[in-house]
Amino acid sequence: MATPTPDTSQTSTPGAAPEPAPVWLRWLPGLAALRSYQAAWLPKDLAAGLVLTTMLVPVGIAYAEASGVPGVYGLYATIIPLLAYALFGPSRILVLGPDSALAAPILAVVLSVSDGDPMRAVAAAGLMAIVAGLFCIVMGLLRLGFITELLSKPIRYGYMNGIALTVLVSQLPKLFAVSIDDAGPLRELWQLGQAVFRGETNGYSLAVGAATLALILVLKRFERVPGILIAVILATLAVSLLHLDEQGVKVLGEIPQGLPSFALPWLSNADLVKIALGGCAVALIAFADTSVLSRTYAARTNSKVDPNQEMVGLGVANLAAGFFQGFPISSSASRTPVAEAAGARTQLTGVVGAVAVAGLLVAAPNLLRYLPSSALAAVVIAAAIGLFEFKDLRRIYRIQQWEFWLSMACFAGVAVFGAIPGICLAVVIAVIEFLWDGWRPHFAILGRVPNLRGYHDLKRYPQASLIDGLVLFRWDAPLFFANAELFQQRLMEAVDASPTPVRRVVVAAEPVTSVDVTSADMLRELSRSLAEKGVALHFAEMKDPVRDKLKRFELSEVFSSDRFHPTVGSAVDSYLESAAGHPGD
Repeated sequence: MATPTPDTSQTSTPGAAPEPAPVWLRWLPGLAALRSYQAAWLPKDLAAGLVLTTMLVPVGIAYAEASGVPGVYGLYATIIPLLAYALFGPSRILVLGPDSALAAPILAVVLSVSDGDPMRAVAAAGLMAIVAGLFCIVMGLLRLGFITELLSKPIRYGYMNGIALTVLVSQLPKLFAVSIDDAGPLRELWQLGQAVFRGETNGYSLAVGAATLALILVLKRFERVPGILIAVILATLAVSLLHLDEQGVKVLGEIPQGLPSFALPWLSNADLVKIALGGCAVALIAFADTSVLSRTYAARTNSKVDPNQEMVGLGVANLAAGFFQGFPISSSASRTPVAEAAGARTQLTGVVGAVAVAGLLVAAPNLLRYLPSSALAAVVIAAAIGLFEFKDLRRIYRIQQWEFWLSMACFAGVAVFGAIPGICLAVVIAVIEFLWDGWRPHFAILGRVPNLRGYHDLKRYPQASLIDGLVLFRWDAPLFFANAELFQQRLMEAVDASPTPVRRVVVAAEPVTSVDVTSADMLRELSRSLAEKGVALHFAEMKDPVRDKLKRFELSEVFSSDRFHPTVGSAVDSYLESAAGHPGD
C-alpha cells in the first residue's frame, strides 16, 4: 500500500499513516517503534515492567550462580542487555537476560579457565559474552540469520534435553550442600550419590531448597502468580528468621552496592581458544532459542521480525553485557510470558525492569543478603525441568524413528561429553542429516499406468508399462559431488536392466535443483559412455537456472538444445517420432 504524502500544513491525526522512516532507523528498531508509540500503552508497559522485575532479580542471581560467577553479576547481565536490546532488538516484547540453556556451556568454560578465582570466572564469562556478541553481529550483518534453521527439530530437542539434564545435575550439589568435582553430568551424579551415601548432605539446606522447588512447581500452574518471587521471599525469610545460615545453609551474603561499570575483561595464561569456541557455541544456542521465541511472539502480535536484525540485536546485547561485567545472555522463555501476561506492549517494559533492578542495587542491596543458595538452585532446577521435551519426541518416535534416534544421539553427546562437545556433535549430526537425503536420494524408473495420466514409479505401480527402447529415469535430489557417482551407477543399471535394447534415456530432471562441477563432469562422461552403446541422453523439465549452470560448465557442446524437453510427455513424444523414423528398431 502506498504511503500518503505527508501534509505539513496540517496537524497529524491519530491513526494517520506515519511518515516513511529514515534508512538508518532500520538498525535501531527501538527508536523506530517510538514513532508509532501510543500513550495508552504507557501504563501497561510500566506495570508490566514492575511485575517483570520480580522475576529478573531472583532468576538473574540464580543463573549467575549456575554459570559459575557470583550472583550479583547476574543482575549486571540483566540491566545493560535489556537496555541495549530495547534499542537494537526488533521484537516488541521479547525479554533478554541470563538463561538456563546457556548456564551449562558457560560453566564448562568458566570452571576450566578460572582456577577457582571468582574474578577470573567473571573475566572469562565476560570474554565469552564479547565473542558471542561479535559472532551474532557479524552473522547478522552478513544476513546469515537463517543458519539456525539447519538444525532440525529432533536435533534441537536432543541438545536442549541434554543441556536441561546438564543444568539440573549441576545444581543438585547446591541443593544438597555438597561439593563435587566438575566431571560431566553422569560422573557428577555418581559423585553426588556417593557423597549423599556418606552422609555429607546438609539437611537444612536440602529442606529449604526442596521446599522452594516444590512451591515453584505448584505455583507454576497459575500464570499470573509470581511463583518464583513468592518462593524465594519465603526461603529468604526462613533463613533470616530461623538463623539457618548458622546451621550451614549457604547464603548470597552482601552484594556490592552500585551499578555495573565499563570494564574490558581479560585473562592472562588462559585458553583463549576454548573461550572463543565457547562464545560461538552459546551464540548459536542463544540465537536458536531467540529466533524461535521471537517468531512465536511476532505471530501473536501480528508483526514481523527480521531474523538478521534479531541476530544483530542479540549480538549488541551480549556485547554490552561483556563490557559491563556481565556474561552471555539469551531470550527468556520464562520471563517473556510473564511480561506478556502482565500486559507488555513494547520494549519499554524491559527498560522499566532494568531501571528497577538498578534501583535495587543502588538503594537496597542488603535485601538479598539472606537469599539461600539452595533456593537459587531450586529456581534453576525448575527452569531446567521446563526445558525438557518428551511429548513431541514420542510423536517423532511414532512417525520417524531414525530422527528420534538422532535426537537421542545428540542428547547422549551432551550428557556424556558436556555441553560444548555435545553441541558440536549436534551440529555435525545436523550437517550429516542434511547431506544424507541428497547423498543417497530416492530415484525411480517411470512407466505408463493405464487410466492414469503422466508417468509413474514402477515400484509404486508394478502394472506400469515401459516404452520400448526408452528409459525414463527420475532423480529426486540436486546433483552434487556426493551423489554424482551413484547417479551414474543407478542410471547405467537401469539401462542394463531394460527388457529391450535402449536407444534413449530421458532424465526427468524437475527435482534436480542444482549441479556442481563434479556432477557436470560426470554427465559429460555419462553421455560419452551411453553414446558408445548407441544411447542418447536427454533431459525433461530441467529448470532454467540448472540449464544455465550446464552452459557455464561448458556442456553446451555435449548437450544441444534438442536434448532438453519442457515436459516428460513431450520428451516421450519426441522419442516416438524419432523411433517412427527407424522402423527396423
